[in-house]
Amino acid sequence: MDDGPRVPEQRRPGSVNATDPVAARFSVLGPVRAWHGEEALNTGSPQQRALLAALLLREGRTATAAELIDALWGTEPPSQALAAVRTYASRLRKVLDPGVLVSESGGYAVRGLGEDALDLAAAQELAAGAEKARGAGDLTHARELLNRALGLWDGEALAGIPGPYADAQRVRLEEWRLQLLESRLDMDLEQGCHAEAVSELTALTAAQPLRERLRELLMLALYRSGRQAEALAVYADTRRLLAEELGVDPRPGLSELQQRILQADPALAAPAAPVAEPARVPVRPAQLPASVPDFTGRSAVVDELSEVLASASEAEGRVMAVSALAGIGGVGKTTLAVHVAHRARTAFPDGQLYVDLQGAGHRPAEPETVLGSFLRALGTADSAIPDSLEERAALYRSVLDGRRVLVLLDNAKDAAQVRPLLPGMEGCAALVTSRVRMVDLAGAHLVDLDVMSPDEALALFTKIVGEERVAAEREAALDVVAACGFLPLAIRIAASRLAARRTWTVSVLAAKLADERRRLDELQAGDLAVKATFELGYGQLEPAQARAFRLLGLADGPDMSLAAAAAVLDLPPEDTEDLLESLVDTSLLESAAPGRYRFHDLVRLYARSCAERDEQPPSERGAALSRLLDFYLATAAGVYAIERPGDRLVDHLEGTEYPGLAFTGPKAAVDWLYAEGDCLLACVRQGAGHGMLRRAVDLLWVAKDLTESGANSHQYESTAIALRDTAEEAGDRRAEGRARTALTNALLVSDRFAQADEEARLAILCAQEAGDLAPCCWAPNDRGIIALYQGRNDDGERHLQEAIANYRADGNLPGEASALCNLSRIHVKLGRLTSAVELARRGLAIYDQLGLTLRVANARLALGIALSAAGRRPEALEQLHEALRLFQENRQRLWEGTANFRISEAHLGAGQAAQAARHAEQALALQVIGGDWMRANVLTVLGQALDRLGQTDRARACWSEALSVHEKFGAAEAEQVRALLRPATAA
Repeated sequence: MDDGPRVPEQRRPGSVNATDPVAARFSVLGPVRAWHGEEALNTGSPQQRALLAALLLREGRTATAAELIDALWGTEPPSQALAAVRTYASRLRKVLDPGVLVSESGGYAVRGLGEDALDLAAAQELAAGAEKARGAGDLTHARELLNRALGLWDGEALAGIPGPYADAQRVRLEEWRLQLLESRLDMDLEQGCHAEAVSELTALTAAQPLRERLRELLMLALYRSGRQAEALAVYADTRRLLAEELGVDPRPGLSELQQRILQADPALAAPAAPVAEPARVPVRPAQLPASVPDFTGRSAVVDELSEVLASASEAEGRVMAVSALAGIGGVGKTTLAVHVAHRARTAFPDGQLYVDLQGAGHRPAEPETVLGSFLRALGTADSAIPDSLEERAALYRSVLDGRRVLVLLDNAKDAAQVRPLLPGMEGCAALVTSRVRMVDLAGAHLVDLDVMSPDEALALFTKIVGEERVAAEREAALDVVAACGFLPLAIRIAASRLAARRTWTVSVLAAKLADERRRLDELQAGDLAVKATFELGYGQLEPAQARAFRLLGLADGPDMSLAAAAAVLDLPPEDTEDLLESLVDTSLLESAAPGRYRFHDLVRLYARSCAERDEQPPSERGAALSRLLDFYLATAAGVYAIERPGDRLVDHLEGTEYPGLAFTGPKAAVDWLYAEGDCLLACVRQGAGHGMLRRAVDLLWVAKDLTESGANSHQYESTAIALRDTAEEAGDRRAEGRARTALTNALLVSDRFAQADEEARLAILCAQEAGDLAPCCWAPNDRGIIALYQGRNDDGERHLQEAIANYRADGNLPGEASALCNLSRIHVKLGRLTSAVELARRGLAIYDQLGLTLRVANARLALGIALSAAGRRPEALEQLHEALRLFQENRQRLWEGTANFRISEAHLGAGQAAQAARHAEQALALQVIGGDWMRANVLTVLGQALDRLGQTDRARACWSEALSVHEKFGAAEAEQVRALLRPATAA
C-alpha cells in the first residue's frame, strides 16, 4: 500500500441523501466535533472521537471491528479492545441522530448525511470546483473556491485524536492543505498579486522550511515585486538548508528559476496570458456592406454576438435570436455589426438583409418602406406587396417561415422602429445597432459597446498609418490614440490624415491633438468628422436634456455621482436621475456604475463647446461649477466632523451656499470620501482656476485623509503644489498658508522631510501675516513629527509644545490629543519612557472622550510604541492590533502598513521571529507612512527576523537594500544597519 501523501478520496455517490438529509454536521479539519443543527453534541472521550473520525473519513463505507481496533490502537490493542469499540459506538449512537451510525456486517458506518454535512466533503467539492474553474481560465473564481476550502480548516486536522490511523490521516490532510495552498498562491501570482503573496509565503516558508515549492513561489513573488536580490537570497538560503538538513541540492525547478532570475527572463515579469479560443469561421451574407479590411480587436464582443446569432440555428424550435448593440456615435457599432454578420454567413444560408435606418438623422426610415425593400429582396413581386405596415409585416414573417435569414438593422432610432422589422421566426436572427439602448425590445440580447482598449487602438492606427512610421514614434502614436479617446472613428480620421501627409511625423499630429480646444476641429477628414457625429445626437435632445449635457460636461472629474450632478444642475436628485438616464439611453453619457455617470473624453469636449456656444446666460457655467465645489466642500467638511468630533478645523473653513450630503455613520462617510477622491481633487484643481481659490484650498485641506490612505497620495500632492503656486501668484497669504499646510502633510507621508519642514515653516509665516490661526496649530504639529523622523528630538519637543498651546487656545481637543501622542514618540526617543506612556494615554483619553475612531487608532499606535519600548510587549501588542483593526476599517492603507511594522518590532523584541517577519512583509506590501525612509526601517526589522529564522542570505539582502536607502538620505540609521551587516561580511 502506498503510504505517500494523497488527495482525499471523493465522496461516494451514495454518501449524500439530498432529498432527506439528517440535520447533523461534523468536522474533522480541526477538532473532531458534531452538531445537531446549531447545537453542539458531546462526542465523548478522545478514543470515542477517534472512532467517530475513523468512520467519518471512510465516507459512508463500512469499517469492520478489526479495522477500527487497528485504527485506534495499532499493533498493541488492549485486551478488551472489541468491547471498548462496541461501547464507544453505543454511546455515539445515543448522541447522534437516529440512522447516522449504523451497524452492518459486524462493523459500523456513518450514513445518510446531508449535503456538506462533513467539512472535509465540503472542502473536496470546493477544491474540485476550483480545479474546474482554473481549467476554464476563471482564476478569480478558482481562487475564491480554494480560499473557501482552506477556510474550513480550524487548526490542525483531527486535533487531539489518538491512534495510528489519526496520525496518518493528519499527515495526509496537512499535505493536501499545503497542496491547495500552493495552488491558490500559484494563481495569486498568475493574477499579479505578488506583493500581497510575499507576506504569506514568508510565514509559510518559516513554518515549512524544507518545502521547495513554497520557496519557489516566494522567489517568484519577490522577483515580481522588484526585490531581485532577496529572491536570489532565498535560493541561497534554501540550498544551504537542504545541504545541512538532508544532504541534497535544490530540485531542478528551483535551480532553473534562479538562473532565469539572474538572466532577468522577460517571461517571469508578467503572468502568462490565457490561450485565446480559436476564431469562428468567417462568413459573408449577400446584402451586407463590405467589411473593412483593417477591422481590429473587439474579440470578446465579436465572440459574444456571434454566439447569440449562431444559437438561432443550433436547435429546432429555437426562437429568433435578437442582439441590440448600443454605443456612442463613432464607437464602431456598424463596423462591428457588419464584421459579425459576415462571420455568421454559414448559419444563415437563406439570405442576409441590411438597411441603414438613419435613426440619428432628422428623417429616420419608415418601417413600411424598409419592409417593402426587404420583401422585394426576398423575391416578392411589387404587385403582391400590401400597402399597410401591419400587412407588410405579416407577409414578411410568412415569407421568412422555414428560412434561415440574418437581418442587420443599422442605426435604429428606437425599439418602435425596429419591432416590425424583426423576422420573428425560428432559425432567423436580427442584429440591431443604435445610439440608444433597446431596453424595451423584448427578448433582445443587449450589448453596450465601449471604446477600444489602448492596444486595440494602437493596432488600428498602425494598420492605417503603416508599421514603419508608428514603430519609429511609438510614444507619439500612443499620445494620438489617447487624444482620440480610443474612439474608433476618431482614430480612423487621425490616422487617415497622417497617412495622406507623408511629410508629417506622428509627433506633429500628436502636437495638433494636444490642444483640447482645437481637438474636435482637427478630427475631420473628408466626409468624416467626429464633431458632426456628436452633433446628430445633440440635435435630437429635449431642452432639459441639452442643458444637462452641456453643464455636466464642464466638470473635470473622471465621472460624477448622482448627488454631484444634482448640484451642478441645481435640480432635485429624482429629476436629475431621470435626465441622466435619458442621456445614457442616447449614448451621449455612460453609466459607470449604479448612481455614477461619465462622458467619453471627446464627448466631454463637445459638451463644453456646446456650453460655450449655447448656455445662456454665460454666467450659468461658473455658477454650476461653484455649486459643485460647494457640494464637495460641505460634504467633505461633514465627513471630517464625523471622523473627528470636536476638531475645530471645520469651523475655520470658507462658507458654502449649496448643501452637502448628510451621513448616518462614519462608515458611510468614509466610503463617500474614497469613492469621490478622484472627482473631489479634480474639482479642487478646477476651482482654483475659476476664481474660487479659497474654497478650493479648504476642500483640499479638509480632505487630507486622501493623502494618508495611499490611494490618492500623488494626486493630492500635485494638487496641493498647484494651489500653493496659484495662491502665491495671487498674493493671497491666507490661501497660501493653508495650501502649504496641506502640502506639508503630503510631503511628510512620502518621506521628503526637509521639503515638508520648509513648507510648514512658510505656512506658519503666511498664517501669521494673514491672522489665520488654523495653520498655526497644524503646521507646528507636523514640524514636530518631521523632527522626530530626523532625530532632532529637542526641536521636535519645542514644535509640539507650540502646537499643544495653539490647539488649546483654539479649543481644539482632537488637535491637542494628536500633538500629545506625537510628543509621546519624542519622549520614547529621549528614553523618557514613563512620560511617553503617560502622554500617549492622555491623548487616547481625549480621543475616547470625544468618541473618535480613526484618531483613536493613531493614539493606540503611539501607546503601543511607548509600551513596547518600555518592555511591556503583551500590552503593546494589544494596543497595536487594535490600532491595526481601526486603520483597516477606515481604509487607511499606509497607516495599516505602519501598524504592521510596529507589530513586527514588538514581536521581534519578544523573540517571535516568524510573526515579526510576517507583519514586516505585510507592511512592505501595504507601504507605510514615511515613504522610502520608513520602508528601509521595515527592511531592517525584516532582516533581523529572517536572520533569526536561519535565512541569513535573504536577511543580508534586506539589510543591503535598507543601507542604500539610509545612505541616500544621510539617515542616522545607516550605522545600525552597517553593524548588522558586519558579521555577515566577516564570515
